[in-house]
Amino acid sequence: MTDDTDVWKIASAADAARARAAAAGIVVAAGTPALDRARFLTSLSARLRNCLDQGGTWELRLLTGGTEHEGRLDVRLRPFDGGTAQNEPACEPVLSCPLPNLPAPGGRVGRPTSPSRALLSADEDTAAVLRLLDEQERLVQLHREELHQTNQGVLALHSDLEAAALAQRELLEAERSARAEVERARRLLNFLADASAAITSSLSPTEVLRRLTDLLVPEYAARLDVWLFDEEQGEEEGPVQEHSRAAVVAARTGRPQHAAAHLGNLPGTDDLPPAAMSPDRPLLAIPLITHRLLGVLTLIAPGPRFDADTCLMLVELGRRAGVALDNARRYEQHRDTAEALQRAQLTELPDPDGLLLAARYLPATQGMNIGGDWYDAFLQPDGSLLAVIGDVTGHGMHAAVVMGQLRTALRAYAVEDNSPAEILTRLHRMLRHLQPQLYATAMIARFRPGDPEVVWASAGHPPAVVRDADGSVRILDDAPGVMLGIPIAFTYADHVTRLPAGSSLVLYTDGLVERRAHGIDPGIERLRQALAGLSTPELEQDLDAAAEALLKPLMHDSERDDDVCLLLCHTVTYPAS
Repeated sequence: MTDDTDVWKIASAADAARARAAAAGIVVAAGTPALDRARFLTSLSARLRNCLDQGGTWELRLLTGGTEHEGRLDVRLRPFDGGTAQNEPACEPVLSCPLPNLPAPGGRVGRPTSPSRALLSADEDTAAVLRLLDEQERLVQLHREELHQTNQGVLALHSDLEAAALAQRELLEAERSARAEVERARRLLNFLADASAAITSSLSPTEVLRRLTDLLVPEYAARLDVWLFDEEQGEEEGPVQEHSRAAVVAARTGRPQHAAAHLGNLPGTDDLPPAAMSPDRPLLAIPLITHRLLGVLTLIAPGPRFDADTCLMLVELGRRAGVALDNARRYEQHRDTAEALQRAQLTELPDPDGLLLAARYLPATQGMNIGGDWYDAFLQPDGSLLAVIGDVTGHGMHAAVVMGQLRTALRAYAVEDNSPAEILTRLHRMLRHLQPQLYATAMIARFRPGDPEVVWASAGHPPAVVRDADGSVRILDDAPGVMLGIPIAFTYADHVTRLPAGSSLVLYTDGLVERRAHGIDPGIERLRQALAGLSTPELEQDLDAAAEALLKPLMHDSERDDDVCLLLCHTVTYPAS
């Protein structure tokens, strides 16, 4: 570490020149680079001029110091008054200059002998700076040329990048368009699948057409018309209506027709002039075809045109709608036949002494569940009456036929004066052999004139409900036998319950009390409460009205997926002989 201080008094320009020359001598002798020397000495001259402008005497201290490998020259300027510098901070911050070769302590390295000599040395520094500036200018020129070439390359690169970006945008647009087409096709296919499921799940022609309208209007059609033909004669159903030429041509040719002011060029579709019923919007007439022509579906476009993909979807949906309508019509025909057959086999109730009878039969409103439920009531030669309720598993025509066979066989077995249990045992045996794939439930009750007791037997049937003369209600919950036709040998047992004058017995099928979401027990409880709410005068004055009163709380919903049978028996005072 070295430390040397040189002090100068500055009161005139000559003093300032000598002090500057001393500083220049130090940095020159220390080998300070020309550019650093020039910066340092220029700053020092500016500070000295500033001191002279302010007037007075100033003290300049040149302090050399640092380490063996790194030295510097620090310059401090302070006002001087008298023998010592004033205790004031320097007027400006310390000015420093690096000294690569630090002078020896106490030495006055390179100190010029006169200001003129220092001035000449300053010219050397200026020359060195000028040479450096020339070199830097040459380098700047080279950099400018390189920058120009780089700019030209960048412009060319930008042009290439712009072309590549344009190509990429075109590819992205093509990809986006392809994706949109794929998404649109997927949406149309999904709609076709969902719409097909919706229309084919109904077995009502009216409901099929309603769902078709809800599905297509307004997204795929502004308006929809369906022209249906009579099944046997091929004529229009309902009142005669005017139809577009496109619909008539579609009905005659069996091909879809497109009517508009412009050509549609739609796949599988013929073009016709615009229709009078839709002069401003295209019209599409689609024949509804299965094994035969059912009618024509006419659609008015929701916009200026039908596109090819939508047209294909609509034509296919029309084909599936035709299948759904054909199935619904066939179902209704089958249902109507089965219901007519079943109603034809329902008994006209007798009018025995001492016993009032009322019955109700309600066909299912949903599904092909018609045909299995029945009731019967008939007199025996000895004056007794058999009340019967039953339900054949399965639905439709076959169940109705089996029900008729059971009813006929039951009456035949009853002629032999068999008890309810013996009749059920013989029916069970018959059904096992004749219809091994069908089962049935049944309940038989025998009423004898003047006898306050009723004999009954059950084959897997829901329990009967009894209202006693005092208004209390009970359920005949003795364990029933197995269902008729179950592939096991079984002998049924008779049960006896009291049913004195003023009492009621309710026989019913499970459609009255069973709901899928709640099971059968809550329904039996509702039936028990409804029966408890009836009075003896109500039952004896109008038993049909009482039967309706029993149905009302249990049939509050109009949609039923099973038949309902109800047989209400009420005992009155038996007239004395």
